[in-house]
Amino acid sequence: MEHKVELMEPMERAEPEIVLGEVTLRRFRGEADLPEFFRVIEESLEHLRPWMPWVAEHSLAKTTEFLAKRQTLWESGRDFTYAILLDGAIVGACGLFRREDTPEGGREIGYWLHPGATGRGIATRTARALTEQAFRLPGVAFVEIIHDPANHASRAIPVRLGFTEHLRRPAEAIAPAETGEEQVWRLQRA
Repeated sequence: MEHKVELMEPMERAEPEIVLGEVTLRRFRGEADLPEFFRVIEESLEHLRPWMPWVAEHSLAKTTEFLAKRQTLWESGRDFTYAILLDGAIVGACGLFRREDTPEGGREIGYWLHPGATGRGIATRTARALTEQAFRLPGVAFVEIIHDPANHASRAIPVRLGFTEHLRRPAEAIAPAETGEEQVWRLQRA
């Protein structure tokens, strides 16, 4: 059974701030977010290392570069990246984006949390809000969540949100726990 999301009021860009009760998704503020965001990454390294290839190259310079690019990518409409805040404190990051190989009409959702913020439904609420944002953008026909099949925590989110298994494909295993395969989940616009 294929699940679909209904069309809502369209917009050109994602909302810069999305309030979900005690959780807020807020557009990154560049250098202003650097100290807190870098600390959250530092505290999350061992939690993220098995699944996130970028952790191997993590540094203050890389985090500074990442934040510096957010405004240009946001304004281009290609990548909407948010700090995930819990009661006002950054506890992770998420994004709604297009990769070079994203099929026409699609957007992908990515997310990660500090280990102290897991198990509270934050990633599920985040992915739901980003899915709603995606379907308000022009030309978006579907949203995908892609993860390694061995990452059971990431798998639970698209299942909860009604995404359907779209395909499995080979992928280079870069992070330590990756299997060399990607699971692609898809949710179609109504």
